[in-house]
Amino acid sequence: MIIKESLFLKNMFSNNCVKLIKYVLGDKEGITILSIELGLLTIEYNDVIVSKEQITNWLEELGFGIIIDPNAEIVEKTKLAAFDLIFKSLNTSSLIRNSDYISDILQLPYDKISRVFSQVTGVKLEKYIILLKIEKVKEMLIENEYSLSEIAFMMDYSSVQYFSNQFKKIVGITITQYKESPQKYRVSIDSFI
Repeated sequence: MIIKESLFLKNMFSNNCVKLIKYVLGDKEGITILSIELGLLTIEYNDVIVSKEQITNWLEELGFGIIIDPNAEIVEKTKLAAFDLIFKSLNTSSLIRNSDYISDILQLPYDKISRVFSQVTGVKLEKYIILLKIEKVKEMLIENEYSLSEIAFMMDYSSVQYFSNQFKKIVGITITQYKESPQKYRVSIDSFI
């Protein structure tokens, strides 16, 4: 029997994740990928040839678990929206408030999003956004295209001093020390929570 299903997936933060799933599942007999985007996979599969359990296991082996709980779905959508805001939009965070952006994307009140995020993850949403910002800053420092003032502005810091202090507080070293051996201090985004 052919089954069509949309699966909401966790840890899909880039187009490389989409490519990986296409590559792995695209080769599996009995599965047809109908559409795939960050966080959402729609497939048809023949349950005589392949089971949902097998598909789930393949996705989990790749690090993309299927989300069933509605609150977990809110958390994953929030993580994707925050990632887009910080990593893809650059400077958007200084033009629009983080809370407004995330609320608009999820079509939910920010206080509900923030409450659910904290309850499910044990981490405040504001802290998560700061961690994302610091990882983006690390990337920008490695690229060496912008001055510290420009990075502070693009990442919505009120001053270079505040930016430098928060960097040291989160990373444990100064920006100058980081530039000496940056790869040692890079962190995988999916390890934050």
